[in-house]
Amino acid sequence: MEIRLYTKNDELQLFNMMKEEGPEWECYFNTNAVEKYKEALANSITYVAFNNNILCGFVRCRDDNGFGIYIYDLLVRKSFRGHDIGRKLIEHVCKEYPQDTVYVMSDVDEYYQKLGYRREGSIFEVQSNKE
Repeated sequence: MEIRLYTKNDELQLFNMMKEEGPEWECYFNTNAVEKYKEALANSITYVAFNNNILCGFVRCRDDNGFGIYIYDLLVRKSFRGHDIGRKLIEHVCKEYPQDTVYVMSDVDEYYQKLGYRREGSIFEVQSNKE
């Protein structure tokens, strides 16, 4: 497996993987959001994991100028789950930013607790642009 920085050439495989995941990822690939998410990818630190030229996972995060690295998205293709790809993607972020604390914005807390990560605070929605 190879983990490397995301490039625009990975875009089609990444969006196809999100579509395969189903409705919980639709907020990124629906008609109204796809361009906005492409811009988010361009302005984020995104790593992709490939196995035999197949995109099997990605992690998207942002650097808060020395106050931490925040992971916003982590997705592993269903057919590749159970092989520690998510953990390896997170470890890759940690290795690339050893001087920073790495945080995960999570809606799947059980997964991160299973990996042994410690809960640090919470997140609240203050305003929603959802209809």
